[in-house]
Amino acid sequence: MLLTIDVGNTHTVLGLFEGEDVIEHWRLATDARRTADEIAVVLQGLLAQSPLLKGADISGIAICSTVPSVLNEMREMCRRYYGDVTAVIVEPGVRTGVPVRMDNPKEVGSDRIVNALAAIDQYGGPCIIVDFGTATSFDAVSAKGEYVGAVTAPGIEISVDALAAAGAQLHKVELVRPRSVIAKNTVEALQAGIIYGFAGQVDGIVERMAAELADDPDDVTVVATGGHAALVVSESRSIDVHEPWLTLIGLRLIYNRNTA
Repeated sequence: MLLTIDVGNTHTVLGLFEGEDVIEHWRLATDARRTADEIAVVLQGLLAQSPLLKGADISGIAICSTVPSVLNEMREMCRRYYGDVTAVIVEPGVRTGVPVRMDNPKEVGSDRIVNALAAIDQYGGPCIIVDFGTATSFDAVSAKGEYVGAVTAPGIEISVDALAAAGAQLHKVELVRPRSVIAKNTVEALQAGIIYGFAGQVDGIVERMAAELADDPDDVTVVATGGHAALVVSESRSIDVHEPWLTLIGLRLIYNRNTA
């Protein structure tokens, strides 16, 4: 089985593949202070407690990370605890098959390249990937499978925290759909602003990106992923597909590409 690990700024998502299917998955808080030994203890605990994995062996590991300190500890964890398992870490020198047409390709996060590969493989191009993470990122991929540009906006969680911190009579609320857009209380007013505000942001940015990306914007497939995607997908008119495991799928593809 292939273990895939996507280390984000806020959360770390782990998925276990049997063939092309995710058969188990976990979401953890990303902690930059966690050592390689602590990561191994957490990982082995998760694997041991899953009823689906009794007697299962890890045959490969694929990792991408936006947090350099965590990536270093992940590398050490693989060396110490899974030394006999092939590990592919997405970094310079690893074959992704995605040409990066940016002024400075080194600025592009590895997770965004991984997402681009997965989107092209699953849905073809041109496409736009909307990743609802710590930031809300919009990645443009051409019909040829090239990563051609991006938009980055503050993420939902960051925006909610900032609003609660700056408003004396405002506080964090549960991120759920309110009864109506025009709210009758403060909690639902905040929820409406968050859910419908981000849906409107997504539609506005995607519309502009699609117009630049293709002669016919209707040819562009819009793929949503990330921890908060489910909050916005049903309220957005521009999102075509919701794929929560997009990054993990990309990691599987990169692992196969580099170990074939």
